[in-house]
Amino acid sequence: MNLNHPTQNDTIFVTGGTGFLGKSLVPLLSSLGYTLRVLTRQPQQNTWLNAFPNVQVIYGDLTEATHVQSAMAGCRYVIHAAGLFSMWDQAGDFDAHNVLATQHVVDAALANEVERLVYVSTIAVMGNPPPGTTITEQTPPAPADAYQRSKLAAEHVVHRAAESGFHTSIARAGAYYGPYGDYAFNRLFFRDPMRGIIMQMDGGHYVIFPAYIDDVARGILATLLKGRAGEIYNICGEPIAHREAFDIICRQAKLYWPRLNVPSWLGISMSRLLTVLAYVTGHEPFWPLNLRSYVFNDWNVSSEKARRELGFSTIPFEEGACKTLHWYQSGCPPYPTPSSGA
Repeated sequence: MNLNHPTQNDTIFVTGGTGFLGKSLVPLLSSLGYTLRVLTRQPQQNTWLNAFPNVQVIYGDLTEATHVQSAMAGCRYVIHAAGLFSMWDQAGDFDAHNVLATQHVVDAALANEVERLVYVSTIAVMGNPPPGTTITEQTPPAPADAYQRSKLAAEHVVHRAAESGFHTSIARAGAYYGPYGDYAFNRLFFRDPMRGIIMQMDGGHYVIFPAYIDDVARGILATLLKGRAGEIYNICGEPIAHREAFDIICRQAKLYWPRLNVPSWLGISMSRLLTVLAYVTGHEPFWPLNLRSYVFNDWNVSSEKARRELGFSTIPFEEGACKTLHWYQSGCPPYPTPSSGA
């Protein structure tokens, strides 16, 4: 195998190619010469993929086993990056989109004799990290919500395949931020401050685990190239306190709004109220209660294993924030182009 010099036979089957991560992953892989087969339920809404060379777009639903197996035929490698992510438990069927879909991908990969599979999981499976913890790949997961539980269950599917001799690796990514996404970290740390909403909990001393989206894409490729079978790799930038992240973003964007320092008890009470109202309206609350796992913990994540074994590296948060703000300030173009790079 020589993925450093891909050929037409080195076809990678990619799930999640139309999502936030996919908008960095597809341009990166295409620019390096890989042949991609991207599965999506909405090809007609993702014609931007056609601008990238060697990308074949195929209709398919990951919850339908036959779709996945036929679409994967002839592929040599798999990057399974698709999944349902939300901080609201009522957003959808997490088990179907994250667990069942992963089982279908793994089963199809085995049936098609795929050589390697990388599953993109999340460091959030840790749930509520104990104070003072440095999160490594050996830290026991303790998921705290439906999304986190489904991602850990999907990891177990991948582990079972590895135990049977299939070469699988897991890339646990941090909190995505960067161009082409406007949810979670991007919304809370970029879009909300740009419209005058800065909710700094308990003085902003909690530590978050940002992962610049292009770094994540490169980390996933490195996991495919160099990851050891059955291993997990944390793919994350340097942890940063909320207050410091807001300082950097506000300075770069020239934002001078007053910051509302909210005590944790008040923030959680607000989230409880908004979450109850959401059950009535059917729309995701502005601050879902499940945010408490991400906001009221110190996420001191170590990516040392990925740096040592994969050669993984990250850009500084200041640089990633600048690139993200440029995307917002340029009108939030919805899709990348081959000239925009990864």
